[in-house]
Amino acid sequence: MPKERQEKRKTALNPRRQPMQQRARERTQQILDITARLLEDVGIDDLTTILIAKELGISVGSLYHYFPNKHSILFALGECWLDEMTLAMNDIEAIDIANLSLEQFVDAAVDRMLQVYRAQKAVLPLAQALWSIPELRDLDIEHDTLVISKLAAIFKRMNFKGSKSELERIGRIYLEATHSVLLTVVSQKTVRSKRSLEDLKVMMCAMLQQHTSDPSE
Repeated sequence: MPKERQEKRKTALNPRRQPMQQRARERTQQILDITARLLEDVGIDDLTTILIAKELGISVGSLYHYFPNKHSILFALGECWLDEMTLAMNDIEAIDIANLSLEQFVDAAVDRMLQVYRAQKAVLPLAQALWSIPELRDLDIEHDTLVISKLAAIFKRMNFKGSKSELERIGRIYLEATHSVLLTVVSQKTVRSKRSLEDLKVMMCAMLQQHTSDPSE
């Protein structure tokens, strides 16, 4: 994307004011919380700044003091998601791999990512928005790049076979599989959710086992 277009998009998505005071920060967080709830209730197509302002009990003009449009609010939600995923991947990266079996690592890694999915309100429509809305696509790419690069580094520490490109390919498969199933896990109830999570861990162990230095381990 040309630099000029990137700058225009960045300007269009940036909050109108950076919340410096406590009251402004609280209002900004309230806007994000309400938007996430509405996103889950009505979906991306029916979500409007008019609806968000109505739920907040403020005018659309007042809402625009904080965010210039709907996509800028969704962008802020996406940034929060990316921040939480970064923390999760840092935690996974810090796992004591040398003293864990592959099964134990997968169990810990998947559970840590699941925490992010469970904590994020409207995780499914938000994920769909990041992928489908051009203005938010950069965040989706940044998310994938973050997770895949960290997974590739982890796989290298685990002595997986293959070049950096190959480890990143494995990381891409791991990301796509866990992302898809974790979205299902958080949407299901009790027993079905538990079984889906267990199946995901079994699948990931089986897939990763094929790439260890010694598949018989």
